[in-house]
Amino acid sequence: MSAKDPTLDTETSEAEVPAHGATRWRRFGLTMLGSTAVAAGLIALTAQGVLAAQFSLSGQPFTVTATRLEGTGFEQFATLDSMIENSPNAGDTGGQLVLVVSAIKDAKLSNLCQSLSLGGTFLKITAGGGGNPVTAHTLVVDSDEISGDASFTNIEIGNDASTLTQVPGVQGFPGVFSQQADTVVITNLRQNNFATTAASFHLTGLHISFSSDGC
Repeated sequence: MSAKDPTLDTETSEAEVPAHGATRWRRFGLTMLGSTAVAAGLIALTAQGVLAAQFSLSGQPFTVTATRLEGTGFEQFATLDSMIENSPNAGDTGGQLVLVVSAIKDAKLSNLCQSLSLGGTFLKITAGGGGNPVTAHTLVVDSDEISGDASFTNIEIGNDASTLTQVPGVQGFPGVFSQQADTVVITNLRQNNFATTAASFHLTGLHISFSSDGC
């Protein structure tokens, strides 16, 4: 896995977060990034060749939902991802996006849905229903928005992203704020993603179709 680099709306301050607690992910991701200064710093370092762009994005986001995610070995941190040169999807980003990376060593996702808007229609993938969840090993997801109700065990908040140990082979850049936990459970998960990778990905009951509505 390539190195990667989150924030969410916490209902308590970082100092008050228990080892097993609920988190509103959207604001939490913003806390992980800290401020636009972090984004500017990552872009500047990449321009200087200090940090290499890790993933050539298409720049088209896709939605992922699941009624429940259970994970063993969890990491989260910020990264700078890049599109190809002169990508038609670059907009005013310069082809670079600061994203939240969520990595899980072993994951189970119930009632997984993924949809990509194609302008008037959606490419839709569903799997993991009927009590047979989707399973993945070394799952790494790059997102700009995450929501759901989350709980963790043995969580550590404020690690240097380059020192993370929960997901072998997946670490962030030195000096980047991060968190990790032994386990994570998220119900009513919803993500706006730009990239997903996994060492293995088993989708039970896979169904792919074009649909008038997304996930």
